[in-house]
Amino acid sequence: MRVVKTDRGKALSTLFRLLGAGVVAGVLVAFIALPGVGSAGLTARDAATNFEDMDSELKTRPPSEKTVMYDATGKAVATFFDKYRESVRLDQVAPIMRQAMVDIEDSRFYQHGALDLKGTIRALASNVESEQTQGGSTLTQQYVKNLLADSARTKDEYNEVTAPTVGRKIRELRYALDIEQRLTKDQILEGYMNVAYFSAGAYGVQAASKRFFSKPASKLDLGQAALLAGITQNPTAYDPIRNPNDARKRRDTVLYRMQQLGHISKAQADQEAAKPIQLNRTDPVGGCETSTVPYFCEYVKYDMLNILSDGKYWQLKPDERVSITNKLNRGGYTIRTTLDMRDQRAVDQALRGTVAPGGHRVGAEAMVEPGTGRIRAMGVSKRFGNGKGRTTLNLSADSAHGGGVGVSAGSTFKVFTLAAALNEDIPVSTSINAGSSTTVTGLTDCKGRGTAPWSPSNSDPAEAGAYNLKTGTWSSVNTFYAQLEKRVGLCDAVKMSQKFGMKRADGQSFREVPSQVLGTNEIDMVHLAAAYAGFAARGKYCAPISVTEVVDAEGKKLKLPKQDCHQAVDEAVADKVNSILQGVLTKGTAKRIGGIGRPAAGKTGTCEEHSCAVFAGHTPNLAAAAAYWDFRGPNKYKVYGSFGADEPLTMWAQSMRDALSGEPAPGFNTPSRDFGDTTSVPKVKGDLVAAAMAKLRAADLKPQLASGSVDSDQPKGTVVSTSPDAGTEVAPGTTVMLYVSRGGGKKKDDKPKN
Repeated sequence: MRVVKTDRGKALSTLFRLLGAGVVAGVLVAFIALPGVGSAGLTARDAATNFEDMDSELKTRPPSEKTVMYDATGKAVATFFDKYRESVRLDQVAPIMRQAMVDIEDSRFYQHGALDLKGTIRALASNVESEQTQGGSTLTQQYVKNLLADSARTKDEYNEVTAPTVGRKIRELRYALDIEQRLTKDQILEGYMNVAYFSAGAYGVQAASKRFFSKPASKLDLGQAALLAGITQNPTAYDPIRNPNDARKRRDTVLYRMQQLGHISKAQADQEAAKPIQLNRTDPVGGCETSTVPYFCEYVKYDMLNILSDGKYWQLKPDERVSITNKLNRGGYTIRTTLDMRDQRAVDQALRGTVAPGGHRVGAEAMVEPGTGRIRAMGVSKRFGNGKGRTTLNLSADSAHGGGVGVSAGSTFKVFTLAAALNEDIPVSTSINAGSSTTVTGLTDCKGRGTAPWSPSNSDPAEAGAYNLKTGTWSSVNTFYAQLEKRVGLCDAVKMSQKFGMKRADGQSFREVPSQVLGTNEIDMVHLAAAYAGFAARGKYCAPISVTEVVDAEGKKLKLPKQDCHQAVDEAVADKVNSILQGVLTKGTAKRIGGIGRPAAGKTGTCEEHSCAVFAGHTPNLAAAAAYWDFRGPNKYKVYGSFGADEPLTMWAQSMRDALSGEPAPGFNTPSRDFGDTTSVPKVKGDLVAAAMAKLRAADLKPQLASGSVDSDQPKGTVVSTSPDAGTEVAPGTTVMLYVSRGGGKKKDDKPKN
């Protein structure tokens, strides 16, 4: 009974296939009279007229291409794609590969037009007799089908262009006719081999060759070519990675088809068919997680999304953002960036050599080139990615570039109040009596609104007394800067920071509160480094940039956003800021490292209640900013015992030394005008009186001999001590008392009592 039913089922199936074949054949024959197909005359005139009236121009986007990101030297460092494709010219494909593809897909390709009547009828007849179907489409029709499928950007679009309907086949044929009239056969074959899917994520013959054999398509041999040519009929079934047995059978089918057509010998076919499939895989990698510079890659990615959306990416709706992301992944863009791999390695080594990558505490750093704003490097101590001990947040950047909400700038922010004071001609020698704590009142924001009283204190209670712009900066005295901010004006201090590009990392409005002078607005390391680069460039601030050029798949350069570069302060003011900040590294809070072996300036920062620690600094040719905190939440998880002169300074100093090793070491410019500076009392102990007086006069100080002389084991007539002491910062013209030895062998360095 079952046998009878089975036989009856087969008979019905055969009947339906015959009927279907007759219908399709009739439709096809009705169209054969069209120009370019070749036939004996018009049949089914109405159908042909309707066919001719169809839109013949194939309106598709270019095949999706991978987007490649390059560093400043032209080395590829990241790839973006959702379809791994690398298009090549036909002459870049091995001749045996071209032959294999034509032989198995459309052996009469170079003899027929868009429709191969003989091949179609043969396929229909074969399908009637066999449970396995043969395709009747020409290679040109398959090219059209692949183009339409590749151009689909939504699921509905894809379903429409791949629907198994007669209408879809007719549209494809109409487009194929047009393509055959506009393109040569070689151009069609080239297009097809670049758009076809070869399984395992590889689109196009070049991507497939690299995917399965780690070689370009120009180097394929017979067996490899036969394997690839066989895949396109059914990429899922003939995937050589997942289904090697079926892929081998299909490869052999291609080999013996090539032998049947006389393009290889039977001995060649037998020899290759006897071999197992041998792959040398290169798995395609894409996105920032697989890049060697994932955090820099993330920054560039968001810059590109803004470029492709005319700067409106974050204002778009979610589905519109997806469209822009698809554009990046499929557009075949060449992205030239500012990345310097030597600087990047210096940053990575410094971060991970200082902060354990797997811990809760994190280090982040960015480097920016003065005068250009080019981001040379950025990094995070943690490994990029999902999973324990990793993060996908670009913690060195702001939220608009894949970062978090930022961290407090700490006392690195004092530089802007210092610049504002110098810009308003407040003399460097201005002395302010700053206690260990203070209360500041009477400040108003930029809208004229009064602020609440503010009572800051110093981290070290011993920091109390008179300070000037130099010593108050070197010692980073909070109470001194609270009083200086009042003299400058809160609004002027805020505006100065904004002239140097400072903004909140979370994108919210800047908080114009008195405590901003201590860096209570959360910022990111990229913009902090760019601000210090502005001082290094003598007051010329350039907004940070990561992309220098973008070229699309057709060789057209995209228009990039205009970069903001402006003179934030006069050169002389910036020169004076640099002069004062150099003292931080030689006399102030960062003196423990003894400098970096070249002229450098910088500022330590310890965030409020030890929520983080920061250091920012620069040489004339490079600026960097580094931060250290607990990324689980700096306000909840403190980094007690860590100051700006600890982990952040260590990371900054090591990375700067390595990045600048062997590079020129220019000095900073001397300020071109007088800022009412202080001068340091030179060391003259042990000098003869005449020599000591000469040194003091050279320092713009007035030497004066103390009455009498001092018993000392120093030679008679040499200076025992001075008042003020050596190293003391005093106003120019200050009188310095010299105490001279009378000899006698009695050691006495103290000044005589009156």
